[in-house]
Amino acid sequence: METMKPPLRIALILVGAVVWALATSAASAQTIMGAGSSFAYPIYQKWFDAYHKLHPDVNFNYQPNGSGAGIAQYQSGVVDFGATDAPLTDAQLAASGRPTAQIPTVSGCIAMSYNLPNVRSGLRLSGSVIAEIYLGEIKQWNDKRIAALNPLIPLPNLPIVVAHRADSSGTTYVFTNYLASVSPEWKAKVGAAKSVNWPVGLGGNQNPGVAGIIKGSPGGFGYVELAYILQTHLPAATVENGSGNFVFPSVSSTALAVSAAAPQLKKDLRALTVSAPGMNTYPIVGLTYLLVPTNSPKPGVTAAMRAFLTWAMADGQQLAPSLAYAPLPPNVATANLKTIGATK
Repeated sequence: METMKPPLRIALILVGAVVWALATSAASAQTIMGAGSSFAYPIYQKWFDAYHKLHPDVNFNYQPNGSGAGIAQYQSGVVDFGATDAPLTDAQLAASGRPTAQIPTVSGCIAMSYNLPNVRSGLRLSGSVIAEIYLGEIKQWNDKRIAALNPLIPLPNLPIVVAHRADSSGTTYVFTNYLASVSPEWKAKVGAAKSVNWPVGLGGNQNPGVAGIIKGSPGGFGYVELAYILQTHLPAATVENGSGNFVFPSVSSTALAVSAAAPQLKKDLRALTVSAPGMNTYPIVGLTYLLVPTNSPKPGVTAAMRAFLTWAMADGQQLAPSLAYAPLPPNVATANLKTIGATK
């Protein structure tokens, strides 16, 4: 039998070593499955990509199918973590099927956007007017109640095409809580939840669906997370806050609102941040949350998720403003680190 030549033998040994290394790497890699909030999708996608570059062995597969779907998939065990803009109650957490930590990650604001000829960003709207549009009581853009807020803007005689979320949505939860805070009629007739019986309007799935209705409909009007407004170049209204000032949706006005709500957040990180006090606060603001198991049957995934969240509370926060989200107040990030440290 012919003896293998040394160069060939060395080559085969090297190939075997490479195959073994690739197999070992694949075996040690973690793929973490998540689903939920489309409100937070832009920042989460940026975080997942940035973290993967630092830790190539950790991969994230996240589906932005809405808070309601994310909660349901997390509770059924389909995904490793859920994402929601509507925080779970104690009873809902207890019904999750596994011990769960609820981690606020960033804050964001919901912009009121419109599609009007020759009207750029800056249209003035009050909470009562927004509620009356969604109640179907204001139907035309040149209605005297809108015109009174915008005496220098020639408003068209155009029907308002109202857009809202069709899916169970944390964005809807924040928006309807805002409407309930400024309109007793809305609170009594419709209320606040991830999904409500809309008096009027067309439904779109996730934030991109609502943005698509607005952009594709002359006279369109709807609520969309600020990052999607910036991506689609849609105009945004200034909204009157509790101090009577008309404020643009922005990172700074969002941060001011969350800071103003700090006393309530100190008591409960699930506290609402809509209609926060302050001269320059934007009134339609909410936190977004991740649902993570504190003792997962997948210990490797749990450890990887804990390391990711620790990074997100520090370096990750610095990436938030670039996508129109506000970083967490330091005391909230510190509270999160304590919670993350308690996961097993």
